[in-house]
Amino acid sequence: MDLQDFKTEIKQISDKIHIGIECVDIPAKEEKIAELQAKTEQSDFWDDAKNAGKISQELAEVEKSRDIWIHLQSDIQNIFEMLEMLETEYSENNEGIESSDDFLEISTEFERVKKRAKKAEQELLLSGEFDSRNAFLEITSGAGGTEAQDFAEMLLRMYLRFCERKNWNVEIIEQSNGTEAGIKSCLLEIKGYNAFGLLMAEKGTHRLVRQSPFNAKNLRQTSFAGVMITPELEDADVSNVVIPDSEIRIDTFRSSGSGGQHANKTDSAVRMLHIPTKITVVCESQRSQHQNKEKAMQILKSRIVQRMREEEEKKAAEVRGEHTEAAWGTQIRNYVLHPYKLVKDLRTGYEVTNPDEVLDGDLEEFHQKFLEWKAGNI
Repeated sequence: MDLQDFKTEIKQISDKIHIGIECVDIPAKEEKIAELQAKTEQSDFWDDAKNAGKISQELAEVEKSRDIWIHLQSDIQNIFEMLEMLETEYSENNEGIESSDDFLEISTEFERVKKRAKKAEQELLLSGEFDSRNAFLEITSGAGGTEAQDFAEMLLRMYLRFCERKNWNVEIIEQSNGTEAGIKSCLLEIKGYNAFGLLMAEKGTHRLVRQSPFNAKNLRQTSFAGVMITPELEDADVSNVVIPDSEIRIDTFRSSGSGGQHANKTDSAVRMLHIPTKITVVCESQRSQHQNKEKAMQILKSRIVQRMREEEEKKAAEVRGEHTEAAWGTQIRNYVLHPYKLVKDLRTGYEVTNPDEVLDGDLEEFHQKFLEWKAGNI
């Protein structure tokens, strides 16, 4: 890398770190840390183990948030100073400096700092109330029959591969297979730090254009699938959500299984409908009907809270005079496999020409661009 370009890039990353430190508000973090540490030092702190655990976890997260930016600031300053010392060692025109071992070492260290700064920036963008939570992700095939159902299964594989890359745990809560191929719908429970905040980038309608493998003439086909994301909420988050029995309709049915001696011979699967909102939740992953009802109710309450938040955000946007569209049914991303190869996010404008890698779970850059776009539209 050219020396001047290198110095310019260091300055750019340094400026980003400076902005990050201002956003994090280190003095406020120090006050919060002192407050939480005072609680941990109380003699009765461990009398309530559950609450003590939450406070300890919060303290660790606040300290981590502070330390990340302090260390970044210190490390980028060290790189500045090392480069200045190296320039002093060479002649005025710095001949040979770019091929020296010391320059290579500084460049390598800078790449490490740059990656950490990018990760820290993403953490900063994921500061919403529920961003750090686990998530429920639902895929629904759109119009197009078998073609759309096959696309829905392609998205399912994409998300499973993405979660595998992130080392997140995934459980299939419900899956309805297509008549000939693919899936009609699928509900996943995804457990991982920032799962909801990152996967919000996937919410909306996805569009696939390709030569159909289900058409004898191999004609170009367009198909759609919808993705919905809901945070996994705790009891305290939904304590004000009271659902009367009269507003719920519960149907039970035999859950799908592998057949033979493993076949489920009881109606343990649950379909729960919230009549006022028409929100429907299907759960068949648990061993008993009672457990499936509990899981379905948890998901239902989470969806109700999420819908309430979205309606509040929509009203606020209308007050500000912004144009808003319904979240469901809004096309967010195109996957074009024929006549050319392209994946493009219609919100951010970000696009790549490697759809195979994207469909194999390479979504990191799409999520980063979405977070930046979202921050610019708040």
